[in-house]
Amino acid sequence: MEHIGAGLAALGVIGPGIGIGILTGASSEAIGRNPDAGGAIRTNMILGAALAEGLGILSFVLGILLWTRIGG
Repeated sequence: MEHIGAGLAALGVIGPGIGIGILTGASSEAIGRNPDAGGAIRTNMILGAALAEGLGILSFVLGILLWTRIGG
């Protein structure tokens, strides 16, 4: 049963990956439309990408813990 939980936890990496892709595309388009606001847009993009990546890593670590039965 732990293997099913580990597999489901590992699927949590897909969401942040999609989110970072959408974020990067939207920020590139915004910088292309208004190059003067590039600094503020880039700062917000990096902050959002870091938060999304943190969720992906948390999900990955949870999957590893469930897989090796350390968590329970």
